[in-house]
Amino acid sequence: MQPLDDIRVIELGQLIAGPYCGQILADFGAELIKIEPPVKGDAMRQWGQRDADGNTLWWPIIARNKHSMTLDLRTADGQSVLRDMVAHADVLVENFRPGTMERWGLDYDSLAAINPRLIMVRVTGFGQSGPYASRAGYASVCEAMGGLRYVSGYPDRPPVRVGVSLGDTLAGINAAMGTMMALHERHRSGRGQVVDSAIFESVFGVMESLVSEYARADYTRERAGSFLPGIAPSNAYPCGDGRDIIIGANQDSVFARLCQAMGQPELASDPRFIDHQARGEHQHALDALISDWTLRHDADQLVEQLADQGVPAGLVYRAAEMLEDPHFRARETIIERQDASGQPLPMQNVFPRLSRTPGVVKHCGPSLGEHTQRVLEEWLEYSPQRIDALRQQGVI
Repeated sequence: MQPLDDIRVIELGQLIAGPYCGQILADFGAELIKIEPPVKGDAMRQWGQRDADGNTLWWPIIARNKHSMTLDLRTADGQSVLRDMVAHADVLVENFRPGTMERWGLDYDSLAAINPRLIMVRVTGFGQSGPYASRAGYASVCEAMGGLRYVSGYPDRPPVRVGVSLGDTLAGINAAMGTMMALHERHRSGRGQVVDSAIFESVFGVMESLVSEYARADYTRERAGSFLPGIAPSNAYPCGDGRDIIIGANQDSVFARLCQAMGQPELASDPRFIDHQARGEHQHALDALISDWTLRHDADQLVEQLADQGVPAGLVYRAAEMLEDPHFRARETIIERQDASGQPLPMQNVFPRLSRTPGVVKHCGPSLGEHTQRVLEEWLEYSPQRIDALRQQGVI
C-alpha cells in the first residue's frame, strides 16, 4: 500500500511546475489522470535532451506513474467531460495563467458546486491575486523576483541562473505540501479549498533572512561566488589532482576537527578564527590557508580523511559520479525503469522515504492518450457510442 492509494487526481498542468506537484502525488500512489491536448500533448514531451533513437529523456520522469488522457478543454464538450470527472476526483492541479479556468467556466466555485470536497491546486508565476497575477511567469523571471538571481554568481559579473528549473520545482513541492494539508483538513471539515502556490513566493520562501537583514541591519546580500559572506570556512577548495573539494566547517567544534586534520591545531585558538564571527571577518585569509593545504593532496584522499575526522566534505558530483557512487547504489537513490521503447532508463528514486508505505516508480511517462478510453469507461461509465462521438469531434 501507498499513502495516497485512495486519492484521485486530475492534472491539467503543463511544462514543469504543476506537473512536478503531480509527479510527487503519483509517486506516493495517487491515481493521477493527466489531461493533455489532443494531437501534440504536453510540451514536455518535446523538451530536454534526446537519446540516439530520438526519445525524449525528460518526459518519462516528470510523467512517471501518471495516466494520459487527451481532452480539448477549449471546447464546450471537453469542458463538460472535465466537469463529469471532477465529480469523482479529490484533487485538481492546474498551472494555466490566472483567468484561463474562469474563462472556461471551470473556476473553483463552479467545480466546488459539483464536488464540495474538491481541492483545487493552482500553480502560477505570481499567484491568484495581486497586480501581477495575470502576467506570464516562467521560473527564470520568478527566481529573479524572489531574490535568488541577485545573490547567485560572482560580484563582478551579471547574475547567473541555477542549472535547473529550481523555481518550478519549489512551487511544485509547495503545491504538493499544500495538497496534503488540505486533504488532512478535509477530514475535519468535509470541504475542499484552493491551494495557491506561486513560483516567486516559493523561491522567496527559501531566501532565509534576506529581507530581515535589510530591514533591521541595512544589509543587502550581494553575489559572493562560491562562498557565503561571514560563513567560514565553507567553500570549494582546489586539490592537487585538479579537482575541487567542498568543505563546510563553520561550527566551532567542527572547525577544530578540521584544524587537527590539517595538522595545524593552533588555528582553532588563533584570535582571527576563534569563533564564528571572527572567522567570518577573516574569511579570505582562512580560505587561503585551507587552499594551501588542500592543494598538497588529492581530492579522494581528503574526502576520506575529513570523513574520518567528522568534518563535512565531498566532491562536486556530475551524473557520471552519481551512477558510480556506492552510497547512491546502496540507497537505490537512482533506479532503472523501462521507457516506452523498452529500454532501461535510470532516474531519481522517490523522495522522501517512508519506512512503512514508501512511494514507488511503477512506470515511466505514458504515451499520449494511452488511458483516455479507460478513464471514460471506468470513471464516467460513458457508452461506446458517446466515446466514439467525442473522438470523431476531436474532443479526445
